[in-house]
Amino acid sequence: MSCNSDDQRVIRDQETDCCDVTIIHDETVEKIRQVQMNEDQVTELASIFQALGDPTRVRIIHALIKAEICVCDLAAVLEMTQSAVSHQLRYLKNLRIVKRRKVGRTVYYSIDDEHILTLFETGLEHVSHR
Repeated sequence: MSCNSDDQRVIRDQETDCCDVTIIHDETVEKIRQVQMNEDQVTELASIFQALGDPTRVRIIHALIKAEICVCDLAAVLEMTQSAVSHQLRYLKNLRIVKRRKVGRTVYYSIDDEHILTLFETGLEHVSHR
């Protein structure tokens, strides 16, 4: 059954994701409109969740939560090429999920800040909770 208000069919004993009637609660709508995120915030947050939607990047973030690590070691941990890992790290760095530190000719990566750690740990806790 669709959520189209023109659709008058009633399906009994079947749960739908729509209201049975269309009633706009003006006070609730206005309250939420006043605190909505701006478009830049929406786009940036969606990008972060998109980054976390890739299994390789999740593995990278998990490793970086455990320790600051150089690209060579991270590639060894993940059993991937340095080039492939560097590509993913560049993507994560551009989103401010990870940061880099160069020592001589070695580049070390770590989690950018506590917000990313909290977000990741909360997600992990959620999927581990049954």
